[in-house]
Amino acid sequence: MRAIVYRQYGTPDVLHLEEVETPTVGDDEVLVRVEAASVNSWDWDLLRGTPFLARLPALTKPSHPVLGSDVAGRVEVVGRNVIRLRPGDEVFGDLSGCGFGAFAEYARAAPDALAPMPAGLSFQQAAAAPQAGLLALAGLRFRGSVRPGDRVLVNGAGGGVGTIAVQIAKSLGAEVTGVDVAAKLDVVRSVGADHAIDYQREDFTRAGVRYDRIVDVAAHRSPLDYRRALSPTGVYAGIGGSPARVLEAASLGLWLRVTERRRMGLVLYAKPTLPDLMDLRQLLEDGTVVPVIDRTFPLAETADALRCFGAGRFAGKIVIDCT
Repeated sequence: MRAIVYRQYGTPDVLHLEEVETPTVGDDEVLVRVEAASVNSWDWDLLRGTPFLARLPALTKPSHPVLGSDVAGRVEVVGRNVIRLRPGDEVFGDLSGCGFGAFAEYARAAPDALAPMPAGLSFQQAAAAPQAGLLALAGLRFRGSVRPGDRVLVNGAGGGVGTIAVQIAKSLGAEVTGVDVAAKLDVVRSVGADHAIDYQREDFTRAGVRYDRIVDVAAHRSPLDYRRALSPTGVYAGIGGSPARVLEAASLGLWLRVTERRRMGLVLYAKPTLPDLMDLRQLLEDGTVVPVIDRTFPLAETADALRCFGAGRFAGKIVIDCT
């Protein structure tokens, strides 16, 4: 089969299209014929081996030579202990908990990492949703749920997680503010944000507005800044950002939780579970969430897709057509 392989950490230049053996599946696994995948920050971090923790436990060379967590396709082979899935089933899911491998024509997966394809979606749309959607759900469910009338701010609202978080928060009756660069604000408005802020022109933490929930996909500021923008009972859920900011958010967030009983914390990884995937599937199927796809690359141009991701000049998701 064809796959995008890398054997050393580095830039997208280390990615190569190669003919490799099709994965064999164990008794509790399935083989998926990949129709589409999409790029996530995990792929970018694992490719570069940064932050340093991304290299563990493989310090000198990648432990997952084929990247790609988001997947949509058809079940090709099932292990003898697999009951829920059958060959020919159309599925989508997140392979980050079972070895990655979606940037290829075939990928091995654990059955619970996959859910039935949402009706009415293309494979490309379905592949754009799993990891971003699960993180968005985790951020909106962190330490409580969003209620009608809540003021919710999504920082990094123009990306994959952000565009989904805005849509879900709106469906729950929240008043939603999206923050991102000016070039992405039209997309932020198009997915339902009531207010859109260019962070390069306006500091939302000093605008005097208090939010009931901040879902922070960017995490480029101190928790002390976000504290100014939270209501007394507000929730801060940090999802992404630079390693230094993540460490600061973890330590200061703990201090603020202890000293001020603030509900602040990190949602760095949403472990893919079948119940959460089924929740996301329902949101996609009923049209509550419509994935935003900036552009699609063929499998052979996956390196270009990663370059595009690294440059940050995209809104929503970048999809890989693996056919």
